[in-house]
Amino acid sequence: MSRRSDRTRQTAEAAAAARCTVTVCRGCCCGVAAKNPRLDHEAQLDDLRTALAGVAAVRRTDCLDACEQANVIVVQPSAEGRRAGGRPVWLGLVNDRDAAADITAWVAAGGPGLAEPPAVLDLYAFRPSRRVRAELESE
Repeated sequence: MSRRSDRTRQTAEAAAAARCTVTVCRGCCCGVAAKNPRLDHEAQLDDLRTALAGVAAVRRTDCLDACEQANVIVVQPSAEGRRAGGRPVWLGLVNDRDAAADITAWVAAGGPGLAEPPAVLDLYAFRPSRRVRAELESE
């Protein structure tokens, strides 16, 4: 690989680290119309990507192993947010547009460690098992 390619990759990695990461579960239960038929799962993911373009990395992942909380979204802090004490926030039962809009507004304001989440997100927050948290953080 050329030095220019290495530099470009390192610049892209540094830019991504400076932003929050929003991980959207679309595994065995999340994203399944049979479990949450009123929600257009692909539209929710597309809306998050559109609303957070240039603000946060939005990624789709397979099962996060918190199926009882479907649909699950994890908001990981930016590097600055982590330095300020922010930690990943797990949000479950995100099955309507208003919840996704509240998440988007919070992430756009800085996310974990940098901005207080809207109080309504307390209703969605949950703590997954230690094993599940460790698996996500090792990705």
